[in-house]
Amino acid sequence: MFELKKILSSLLMPLPALLIIGFIGLFLIMFTYKRGTGCVFMFISLMGIFLFSFQPVTTPLLKATERTYKAFLPVDGTIDYVMVLGSGHTVDDDMPPTSELSRTGLMRLTEGIRILRMYPGAKLILSGYAAGSSVSNARMMATVAVSLGVTKSDIVLLESAKDTWEEARQAVGFVGSKRLVLVTSASHMQRAMTEFKSAGLDPIPAPTNYLAFDHINEAWDRFTPQAKYLEQSERFWHEQLGRWWLSIRNTLVTEPVTAEPTTTLE
Repeated sequence: MFELKKILSSLLMPLPALLIIGFIGLFLIMFTYKRGTGCVFMFISLMGIFLFSFQPVTTPLLKATERTYKAFLPVDGTIDYVMVLGSGHTVDDDMPPTSELSRTGLMRLTEGIRILRMYPGAKLILSGYAAGSSVSNARMMATVAVSLGVTKSDIVLLESAKDTWEEARQAVGFVGSKRLVLVTSASHMQRAMTEFKSAGLDPIPAPTNYLAFDHINEAWDRFTPQAKYLEQSERFWHEQLGRWWLSIRNTLVTEPVTAEPTTTLE
């Protein structure tokens, strides 16, 4: 189910979906008599790629999602756990560990470490499965965290959690009623908070990795289609699909995932 979900969601992202529409149109033009219909498909494909790469369209869409929660500010009292949700990574011995983490993962981790240092005695929870590689994302983040000065004994790993739903339900077993700060991308924070609250937790949100900015002064940067704006539309659509899937799954699945975390770092 997890793999099928990932495949379908990947194909439904703006660029793959619009390319598929374009190829269908090209096929109709080249191999059938339905050239008019094919031209319509091609127009939809090209116009869609243009609009989803155009800052005046993409930034307002994503910004509304990213600004649901404000950036973390110090709170009174103690914090028991700072949890950083997993993201992608690669395993390449020719790279430093900071480059093996995805950009998203590195930004989440640095924000988590920043908050951790505000609260002596807090533990850092790192999550994420291996995704076919030899090292889990949680352990990869732990390697980077240790290199940045975090003590090994202050790190808790959730190495089997594949998505936010599993991360929330694995965390609830040992976090309990203690105070938790949740770190993830700003675009993902709304859905992550919903997942953690449905699992029985009430974390303090700490969004990071913002992508949508309004203050762009150069006209050539604002009004020309660019890949970074296509990324914004993909993030928005990814979260929209995730919220729909969350609603569907919550009506079908009621059993919590249980897994014991490990604190062992090699």
